Amino acid sequence: MLHEEVVGRIRAILLDGEIPPGARIPERELCERLEISRTPLREALKVLAAEGLVQLLPHRGSRAAKLTDKDMRDLFEVCQGLEALAGELACERITDAEIDAIATAHAAMVQHYRDGDLIQYYRGNRAIHEAIVTAAGNPVLAGLYTSVTARIRRARYVTPMTPQRWAFAVKEHEAILNALQRRDGVGLAHILRAHLRHKREEVLQAGFAETEGGDLTLRTA
Repeated sequence: MLHEEVVGRIRAILLDGEIPPGARIPERELCERLEISRTPLREALKVLAAEGLVQLLPHRGSRAAKLTDKDMRDLFEVCQGLEALAGELACERITDAEIDAIATAHAAMVQHYRDGDLIQYYRGNRAIHEAIVTAAGNPVLAGLYTSVTARIRRARYVTPMTPQRWAFAVKEHEAILNALQRRDGVGLAHILRAHLRHKREEVLQAGFAETEGGDLTLRTA
C-alpha cells in the first residue's frame, strides 16, 4: 500500500470517529486491517501528528488527538478567515456552471432538511462549503483549508442541532447562495464569517472539546 494511501485510510478512520479523541491508536489492529507492517504505519502517524490529528507519546505509542475549547475556538477563527477569503475570491472567479452546481447542491440539502435527514444534510452542507473554496481557484488557500478543517470536520458536521438552530442554518445557507449568485464578495464573506461563528458556538455547547485540563466529553448525534 502506498504511503499516501496509508495516511489517507488512517485519516479517514480518525475523522469518522472510529478511534475517539483521546483513545490509544491500536497499532497492531490497524496493521492487520491495512495489511501493512509497523514501519509504514508509524510513518503515517507522524504525518497525521503534524496535521494535529494524532498525538505521539514517547515510548508509549500514540493516541487520537483531543481538542480543548481554546483549540476549537482558534481553529474556527482561522476557518472563518479562510472561508471569508474564499467567498471573496469565488465571487470574482466562479463560473455560471459552478454556481448552478452549488444551487443544485443547495436544493438537495434543503430537501434533506425537510426530510429530517441530518446526516445527508451535513454531507450536502460540507460539499457546498468545499465547492466555494474550490471556486476561489487558489490551491494554497485550498490546502490550508483542508488542513484546518480536517481537525474540526467531525465536530462541525456531526453536531446535533435544535429545530430552531437547524432552520436558522438553512436560512444562512440561502443567504450564502444568494450572495454567490449576485457575486457579492463582501457580503458573502460577512455571511460566511457569521455562519462559522454560529457553528463554533454550537460545537462548543455540544461538548465536542474538553476544557483546559479537563476530561473529554464527546456527544454525537
